[in-house]
Amino acid sequence: MKRIFVHGLGSVSPAGWDVPSLSQALDFGAPLPTVPLERPGWKSPLQTRRVAKPIPKLAFLAHARLRRTSPMSLYAAAAAMEALQGAGQKLETGRRLGIIFCVTAGCVQYSRRFYDEAWKNPATASPLLFPETVFNAPGSHLSAILESPHVNYTLVGDPGAFLQAVALAAGWLSNNRIDSCLVVGAEELDWLTADAYRHFSRGVACGEGAGALYLSCEPPKTGPQTELIAITNPRLYLNGMSRLQAIRETRAELPLPGGDALLCDSLAGWPARDRAEIEAWSDWQGSRLSPKRVLGEGLMAAGAWQCVAALDRLREGKNSQAFVSIAGSHQQAIGACFSTVNNG
Repeated sequence: MKRIFVHGLGSVSPAGWDVPSLSQALDFGAPLPTVPLERPGWKSPLQTRRVAKPIPKLAFLAHARLRRTSPMSLYAAAAAMEALQGAGQKLETGRRLGIIFCVTAGCVQYSRRFYDEAWKNPATASPLLFPETVFNAPGSHLSAILESPHVNYTLVGDPGAFLQAVALAAGWLSNNRIDSCLVVGAEELDWLTADAYRHFSRGVACGEGAGALYLSCEPPKTGPQTELIAITNPRLYLNGMSRLQAIRETRAELPLPGGDALLCDSLAGWPARDRAEIEAWSDWQGSRLSPKRVLGEGLMAAGAWQCVAALDRLREGKNSQAFVSIAGSHQQAIGACFSTVNNG
């Protein structure tokens, strides 16, 4: 495989609409305040961590393709644009840009509205809602906004699928199928998803947002070179593979850490959910970040936040090596290693 470099980062989270907001919240370390989300039929609302509207409004959100889209599509577009602009890339036609969009729950707000209308009266249910219910709608919006006719994939899975998407992008770049690639993970909140997650982890507040990486085989012309070193094979949670065993085997496949290595884990602050990952990394001696403790359980967005947070630490010179450990919510454990090499 060719060397893969990270040229740009993007983030939308309950902390704000850019990477500095994400990093500031993680550096502070305190969980962000929760906001109530009404659930029909309940007196007590669900507690969540939402994305506030951007002030001032971001100019590209006025694009015609985004007028009636789901919040998740707006989050994905904002993270992608920040990653591209941070890399100094203009929206030029003709370049071979790959796009991989990753999601777990999908456009649940439009799905709920569509099925609610269809249930009440199928004859009058709005057909305008249906296109936004499909999983690959946000990815198609990204290609339209960026005027990119090249390869566009949507991966549906648990948060570990974000690293699978990074591995897929690395393969495309190594095989010269594309010149650069955007990998985006996003989610939006609705009472349906927040209530569903409550059944499995009652003490965890759900979050929403997006994260994006802009990758290329070309090293950055200025500043430090942030490079993908390794991505492990996914370890699936099966009858013969416990969650703890999966995380341990994932860790064993990663390179040995250096003196100032960072671990960005997927701990969410709920002991029953976190126990296996805590035990698997119990002897970690380096610095550590746990984005979900601060931002909430963002599902695919949380997997993306982990990578963005780790890479921003490298970009800022706070660490020279970063490990990402994703113990997915129901499917797999997977990990990655990134490193910084100064560009002479």
